[in-house]
Amino acid sequence: MAASALPPPSSSPSPWLEWAAEYTKAAQAESRPPPEWAARVAAAAAAGDSGDVPWSAGLAEVLARALLPAPGGGGSAAAAAAWKYAEAALAARLASPALLLALLSTRVIPHRFSRPMEYRLYLELLKRHGFSFHYQMKAANFTKIMDLIDGNLSLSKIFGISTCQPGVFVVHFVLCILWQLVDVVLDDEGMLELTPEKKGKWPTRPEDLSTFEGTFTEQRAENLNIEKLQKMNTVKTVELIEHMLRDKVVTRILSLARENMQSHWGAFTNQLHLLATNSSILQNSAICLEPFQQLVLGDCNVYGETKHNMRKRFHPIVASNPLSSPYGRCLGASYSALWIPIDMYLEDCLDHSIAATNSIEILSGLVKTLQAVNRSTWHDAFLALWVASLRLVQREREPIEGPVPHLDTRLCILLSITPLAIADIIEEADSLCNDTGLSSHIKEKKEIGNLHNELMLSLQILGDYESLLVPPPCVIPAANQAATRAAMFISGIGINNGYMENVNGTNYSGNMRHLIVESCISRKLLDTSAYYWPGYISNHANSMSHTLPSQLAGWSSFMKGDPLTQSLVNRLISTPASSLAEVEKLFEVSVNGSEDDSVSAATVLCGATLLRGWNFQERTVRLVVKLLSPSDPIDYSGRGSQLIKLGPMLNVILSGISAVDYAPIFSFHGLIPELAAALMAICEVFGCLSPSVSWTLRTGEEISAHTVFSNAFILLLRLWKFNHPPLEYCIMGDGAPVGSQLTPEYLLLLRNSQVLSSSSLAKQRNGQRQLVPTTNPSSEHPIFMDSFPKLKLWYRQHQACLASTLSGLAHGTPVRNNVDSLLTLMFRKANKGGTSIGSLSGSSSISNSSGPVVDDSHIWPQLPAWEILEAVPFVVDAALTACSHGRLFPRELATGLKDLADFLPASLATIVSYFSAEVTRGVWKPASMNGSDWPSPSANLSMVEEHIKKIVAATGVDVPRLVTGASSSGTLPLPLAAFVSLTITYKLDKASERFLNLAGPALENLAASCPWPSMAIVAALWTQKVKRWSDFLIFSASRTVFHHNNDAVVQLLRSCFTATLGMSSTSVCSCGGVASLLGHGYCPGGFSPVAPGVLYLRIFRCIKDCSILADDILSLLMLSVKDIAETTVPQQRSDKLKKTKYGMRHGQVSFATAMTQVKVAASLGATLVWLSGGIALVQSLIQEMLPSWFLSVQNLNQGGASGGMVYKLGGHALAYLAVYSGMFAWGIDATPVSRRRERVMQSHLQFLARALDGKISLGCDLSLWRAYVAGFLGLVVECTPCWVQEVDLRVLKRLSSGLRQWGEDELAVALLRRAGPEAMATAAELILGSSEW
Repeated sequence: MAASALPPPSSSPSPWLEWAAEYTKAAQAESRPPPEWAARVAAAAAAGDSGDVPWSAGLAEVLARALLPAPGGGGSAAAAAAWKYAEAALAARLASPALLLALLSTRVIPHRFSRPMEYRLYLELLKRHGFSFHYQMKAANFTKIMDLIDGNLSLSKIFGISTCQPGVFVVHFVLCILWQLVDVVLDDEGMLELTPEKKGKWPTRPEDLSTFEGTFTEQRAENLNIEKLQKMNTVKTVELIEHMLRDKVVTRILSLARENMQSHWGAFTNQLHLLATNSSILQNSAICLEPFQQLVLGDCNVYGETKHNMRKRFHPIVASNPLSSPYGRCLGASYSALWIPIDMYLEDCLDHSIAATNSIEILSGLVKTLQAVNRSTWHDAFLALWVASLRLVQREREPIEGPVPHLDTRLCILLSITPLAIADIIEEADSLCNDTGLSSHIKEKKEIGNLHNELMLSLQILGDYESLLVPPPCVIPAANQAATRAAMFISGIGINNGYMENVNGTNYSGNMRHLIVESCISRKLLDTSAYYWPGYISNHANSMSHTLPSQLAGWSSFMKGDPLTQSLVNRLISTPASSLAEVEKLFEVSVNGSEDDSVSAATVLCGATLLRGWNFQERTVRLVVKLLSPSDPIDYSGRGSQLIKLGPMLNVILSGISAVDYAPIFSFHGLIPELAAALMAICEVFGCLSPSVSWTLRTGEEISAHTVFSNAFILLLRLWKFNHPPLEYCIMGDGAPVGSQLTPEYLLLLRNSQVLSSSSLAKQRNGQRQLVPTTNPSSEHPIFMDSFPKLKLWYRQHQACLASTLSGLAHGTPVRNNVDSLLTLMFRKANKGGTSIGSLSGSSSISNSSGPVVDDSHIWPQLPAWEILEAVPFVVDAALTACSHGRLFPRELATGLKDLADFLPASLATIVSYFSAEVTRGVWKPASMNGSDWPSPSANLSMVEEHIKKIVAATGVDVPRLVTGASSSGTLPLPLAAFVSLTITYKLDKASERFLNLAGPALENLAASCPWPSMAIVAALWTQKVKRWSDFLIFSASRTVFHHNNDAVVQLLRSCFTATLGMSSTSVCSCGGVASLLGHGYCPGGFSPVAPGVLYLRIFRCIKDCSILADDILSLLMLSVKDIAETTVPQQRSDKLKKTKYGMRHGQVSFATAMTQVKVAASLGATLVWLSGGIALVQSLIQEMLPSWFLSVQNLNQGGASGGMVYKLGGHALAYLAVYSGMFAWGIDATPVSRRRERVMQSHLQFLARALDGKISLGCDLSLWRAYVAGFLGLVVECTPCWVQEVDLRVLKRLSSGLRQWGEDELAVALLRRAGPEAMATAAELILGSSEW
């Protein structure tokens, strides 16, 4: 704290200061006029040799002593003269105002009650001269002045930052003076006791300076006006605070404190908030509260303006109708279209590839990003998320049949993932508020507290979207039950006794909002007050019968303790559990029950409860993973593993979750790495067992170790994109699609990262806190492939098979014997031209064999699964070679392979691997699909062709002919022909479903990688076998049109842009926006044009090099901008047209509307880049492609139709593209999703700085370049400030300097303001330098 008396002179006074002190005393005594005094002092200073003038520190100390005399040291007239001399000295720049006011503040303020007039004069000096720093900072003695003030006010000690830099000192000084005034008012009104410290930051009473009691003489008791003067001083103090808060320079300086001194700023704003809300003087006066509220809530920016004005300054006018307003709901290129990235991401999640990422975290990050860049309210952001999720469900109200995720997966996103993403946002905000305490901003606390209210408001508004809320037919009972539950609650009927199972809910018409609200209530995002919303319940609950059924059934019976009989199990499987308690009891029975009960409970758990228990699905999936990974030693190779005892239970779980809709659900919840690790352990153990190890279930079904292994193995392979052709891994490199390079090692790496990461363990969602952890003590250690030696050996063989052809096997080896044994059993009926089994095996890549032949060919070898899988590639190679040489009929080949797959279903995976590798080698002759040797597709081929043309009609892409010449059947590569013949042998029943879920997508990807029209032929063949799959197969075939034609992909991308902007004549919807981009779903049997966005999301993973997509997207974005510019009326002309009788012509748009379209186009382009290539492609775009584009010559205004508008719009489009892409890939949080963010931003801003310095010659138009730089930096400053702090300060200073040369002073300051405490000094100096003070 400050000293108790005036400090001694800073150094031995110079002669002129000694003279000035004596002259001042004499002038006071003689009452000489201030101008005369100032002139004499100025002349003496000029004659002296001191460098202390102007802004003399010594003179300030002289004046302070004159203004604060010792007791008995002069009368009132002399003191009044001293104040006039001080005013004259400060006006003439003779003395340092900052030092004088600092010395006065710690001495006048504590004695303001006993010397109110001195305090009043101090306030006047402070108002006139307190903040004129610009010229003071240039004084030679300013360092000395800073040291003196720091010693007097203890700024460095209190704020914890050295004031050695002038800019930092100014920030500290301004905050200190304002804080003192706030404490004064709180003390005057008796509110300091309400603060945590119970006192001011600096002394406000003489008691704080006990040794300084006698410094001032007391006012005479007979002065009757002293109390009135004190009250007036308090009012003047409040007025001065308001004056300071309205001053642009002061508020700009304060914004630096808010940004870089958050702990102190939080304490200060708490004091200011207390003043603004409780001060009787403030409430009873004409003083405006707005400046106080703006500062407390953080609404004042670095320019002393509201954030709304800042956004107008940084960004051109953008139409911003809220999504909740009638004008915001249209589907065109409007405000609602700015949320298209959410729709695109959700639709991409429904592709039948499985990601190892957590959709909840990605979705919550995406919503936070769009909320920031769209500058929306949180209820609009939440509403956009709900609407996008509902549109996702409505696009597949009547799903097509096929091995792809269906409606249940979409419902999972709507009713589980979306609420969890919102919960993630709210919990993150809550934890931020709780962790920071006083250091958090009042505005942040208020916003966090309102997030629940914002969610409630979004759901209330959602009720107006009636068409989106219509439930699909299969969901109507659940929606009605949710409405019934609300009606029962309102009527006071108990709902926790099993009664819900037996209530007829048909009298209560429910919709999707009822299910959404129930999902939010279960996660404590809402409470039951939602049941009372107007219109939430359509009719009253009194019409319901209150008679309880005589026998509680289903889940109520189970909770009462009834045994799990087969009839009860069948009922529970088809009905989802209604509470978490029921799920936890199932888990308990599965773990601790008898063998039969464990199997039954696990069967129920993996039924409708896992698939449609949306209110607690995140807990159910974790419990399932827990059941698959019981505690066991890390060494999984031992035959005494605990897993073997759990074989029956593991098998029912694996069978249950093998359906096509289940794997995406685990993926959405981020459990793929943990699930993969559990499956690897199961495969390792059961793959070492003979099939003679078996179990008999209660139903009489017998399962063997091969069965358990096959179910686990096939599911495991589906998790790492095993079905994708090896072409992706071999030639694409970094250009491979996102997620296509998942490997077992990578999955284990992700799993280890999740387990060992302290941040991951510390961050638990609200819905998971009471849950048993997924990992157990034995699995908290890292797991590597070395833990699974058999799996590792097979995986190495798999990779070798992909890399090269098989080599021969030596005679007498175990593998060779197994190969011959399997070939004999597979083709025991093959006898063409007297060819024996032995000679058949000799025709393969195996050397000629005369080895032993199994006598009893009907007995398959009782070998462990791993030994059989080791032989399968050689078996398939031998069989395919024999077929190609005419020694084996195609039908016999398919039958033999089917027999092998029936014996060990897991062998199907190795068959897929082999065929995929051989197709890419191109060494096999084509098979003629003529109907004699191989099945013929001719019956359906023309129909498939016509339907493909209809499906892609909206893109304008020409479909090549399927067959040419006299042939009407076509050919397929021999491995593909063999594989499709094998898949056709399967029946489409439940037993074969889990195998077709692997073989189906593998066949699709394999055919897609083959020359056109391979996939169309496969579709025609399968359509003949399974007509109900025809829609799926033909749609899959239509996608391959783009796999082999880069021009078609570019045309498809162009269709995405034109459809979104409403500029396409062939679009499925002419209004633009989401409706045109993604359409309303794929209509079964209709074969209508499919929306271009859906087509692109289904084909981009098969594009051979995604790295070229960014260039194409960049070019198409600029073409779209050119189209927009040609219809744009300049802003000045637009304003004039609005005032005329006729207004704008049809087809013309205002500049504001054009900017909205540009932003929509950029957001679409960034989404396509992010989804197609992930972080790597975004990095390439920002670090390489955009700089190259600026360096090259671009003629966007060819023909001059846009009048140069295209360059301004183009610059902003590129800025939005770059920032959107970075935000999607890296997030906007301080902790980046990728470590590449810092490097890429450093590189890009270095490029901008070099160009602004004139060290790089640009080829693009300068107006485009200026629009890009200002737009990009403005967006980064406003939306992603943490990015700025990761860039070298020297680069930021260069950018700031370049912006000032353009006249962009505000943006230059804002850039430094966001750069962290290290840049605070430079930012303050820039603020003072650009001000008029």
